[in-house]
Amino acid sequence: MIKKKLILEKTDNEFEINGVFNPGCYQEGDFVHMFYRAISSTTNSSIGYAKLNKHNEIIERNSEPIIKRDFDYERHGVEDPRIVKVDDTFYIFYVAYDGKNALTAYATGSDLFNIEKKGIISPTIKYSEVKKIIHGPQRYIDQADLYIKNVGEDILFWSKDVFLFPEKINGKFYMMIRVLPDIQIISFNNFDEINNDFWINYFFKGLNDSIVIECLDGRHVGGGCPPIKTPDGWLIIFHSVDSNRVYHTSVALLDLDNPLKVISRLKEPLFSPTEDWEKEGAVPNVVFATGTAIFDDRLCIYYGAADKRIGVAELSLKGLLKKLC
Repeated sequence: MIKKKLILEKTDNEFEINGVFNPGCYQEGDFVHMFYRAISSTTNSSIGYAKLNKHNEIIERNSEPIIKRDFDYERHGVEDPRIVKVDDTFYIFYVAYDGKNALTAYATGSDLFNIEKKGIISPTIKYSEVKKIIHGPQRYIDQADLYIKNVGEDILFWSKDVFLFPEKINGKFYMMIRVLPDIQIISFNNFDEINNDFWINYFFKGLNDSIVIECLDGRHVGGGCPPIKTPDGWLIIFHSVDSNRVYHTSVALLDLDNPLKVISRLKEPLFSPTEDWEKEGAVPNVVFATGTAIFDDRLCIYYGAADKRIGVAELSLKGLLKKLC
């Protein structure tokens, strides 16, 4: 049984007057730190902050953004953050939007509230070039053609839904990425390796080997919440978009030692837009999961609803794993 609740809405503060959604979350004991996307009156995005207790009640909320737009590559938006802690370092990945290109940037720090922006981590390669170097199914070429047609020849590869696994595996960082219409995973030793040469070699040599969750039907799938480590495997909560552009929340279980190995995947979505506040908003019919917390057996999945507000879905973690195993 899944229990849904609306937990956060916009305020009259300028930076979030048009909506709040897609929260990155970090659990600290009985509390949840929520970094959420906020839309201003000019439709630019920044990141707001709220603190929740274990009952998912808001006990603290900032009146100003906690992460602002500082650089030209993010002048129109810092969006959709995901938060993980690997060893003693926090990593916040977010979409940097300049009004045309959507790239993935990241920030790090030993203190969640004192982070340093590190810049762009995703490819800065035009789709027209991607088409030449990509070795993969035709559906990837079709997606590149679609972006070129809709935006122009100089559009860069759009990078969203990128985040790390919360621990190294066999000594390496593992990162979930999205080359539409599927979800892929790559690994690397350190962040100095990540540059355009890395991405070109990845596109050229490894794309087929990096696919982990394919879009079986509908429009596409994309990463949602950072993976949750369980005794049965890595629990992956992702979004799946059907042919009617309805965003659902779906789940899969990956092997602990080799996350490219899918143990199981639910055939049907875990949950879908059913409430009015999920079906009506800036983008209707969207449940877009981006963060989690676990209190005993209660799994809390935090998500953006209709690109306008934030909800939580609560369910039994053991019950979910039983369905997957």
